[in-house]
Amino acid sequence: MRLYVGGLPYQTNEQELQELFEQIGPVTQATVIVDRETGRSKGFGFVEMSNDQDAQAAIQSLNGSFLGNRTITVNEARERQSGGNRGSYGNRDRRSNGGGYRNERY
Repeated sequence: MRLYVGGLPYQTNEQELQELFEQIGPVTQATVIVDRETGRSKGFGFVEMSNDQDAQAAIQSLNGSFLGNRTITVNEARERQSGGNRGSYGNRDRRSNGGGYRNERY
């Protein structure tokens, strides 16, 4: 089962995240999400546990606990919604000018 882990201290790396969850059970993968441009942690990540029982135990044990000086959130990861326009400002009509000037002639 894949778990979402939010509220991570920005200095947390994947090894530390994996070690935290391995206290509960075997971890298949641990990933800390980083900003593409800066390489800095975004403060959340994902952990793949080997089985659902260990994943549920991790949620019960670690959700609301402290890691460093921050309270972390641990819950079952949801699939990303499809059709989203990442990086855009809503569903703008691409034909609109979007600016203050119009291409009208007087």
